[in-house]
Formats: sequence, structure tokens, C-alpha cells
Amino acid sequence: MAHQRLIVGITGASGIMYGIRLLEMLTELKVERHLVVSKGAELTRNYESSLSAKELQSLASVSYSYQNIGAAIASGSFKTDGMIIAPCSMKTLAEIATGITTNLISRAADVVLKERRRLVLMVREAPLHSIHLEHMLKLSQLGAIIVPPVPAFYTHPKSIDDIVNHTVGRALDLFDYNVTQIKRWGVAGCELS
Repeated sequence: MAHQRLIVGITGASGIMYGIRLLEMLTELKVERHLVVSKGAELTRNYESSLSAKELQSLASVSYSYQNIGAAIASGSFKTDGMIIAPCSMKTLAEIATGITTNLISRAADVVLKERRRLVLMVREAPLHSIHLEHMLKLSQLGAIIVPPVPAFYTHPKSIDDIVNHTVGRALDLFDYNVTQIKRWGVAGCELS
């Protein structure tokens, strides 16, 4: 990829570890990371992580205020490889699907869609009702990729970290980044006999 620059949104759905591990993997891959954390994600961070807000921000190359809709990532002229929202709440999904951009996460996602760049949404909700599904279908039709964090057990995970790493690695595959930390199907130990 020419830019090696990715926007990372973290919203308030449970599963902030996906966003944290995403930032860590992107750091290892030497990808420039532009981070936006929602107010809800700040609350979730307190429940699900030992990281402070400052420690989370330190995982990014650049960190933006959730309300700063004038930030660089709010413009199509700011070139990126795209955006991943991990985890993606149903509120954020709905805002993106309806074109309502009340904050920098939904605005940046809207820009990524209009510029025809890759948008990956790691949606976190269950069960899903028809409105959730309609929003996912609409976004898929617009080119977004819906990637619920569903574990793959063919890798024989030994820990939650193994599951998180594989899920995040597969999401990063969608940007054609060279993710080597995950087990892949067809490699010894990851196939049916």
C-alpha cells in the first residue's frame, strides 16, 4: 500500500481489546495510526482495560478529539488506506448508514465511503434486530465490510489473546497489510485431517 496510514475508531460497544490490539498490530506493521475514541469507548475502557486514556492515545501516531470534526481525517484530501472501527457500536453503525455525522468517527467513516476507500466495521451486538441488519446491508452495498468479531476455532486458540489476535489480524488482511502473527488455514496444524 502506498500510504500505510489507517484511521482507527473505537466506540463504546464491549470489546475495546479489539481496538487496542489493532493499534498494537499496526504499530508492529509500522502503519501510521490516526485514532478517535468515542465518549462511550472511554467508559468501556475503564471497565474492560487497565490502560489510561493517555496510554491508549500513546498507541496512535495521532489522536483526535471525538468532537473535532475539523480534523485532518474529516477531509477526503487527507489520504488514507481507509478506516476500521473496532469495536463498532450500533449507534455508530446507524449514524454511518444514515449519513448523520455528529462526531469525528462517523464523519471520518462518511469520508472514507465517499472517497471509495476501505471501511471495516467490527460490529458488536447480539442478538441483532431488523434495523441493525438493514443498516449493515446498506453499508455493505456502499462498499463497507462488516466484520463481527467471531472467533475461529480451527486455530486451536489457547487464550482470549489468541482469539483477539486472529480476529484483528483477519480484519487487517482486508487492507492487504502483511499480518504474519496469525495462524492461517492450510498451514500445518490449521486444517482438517
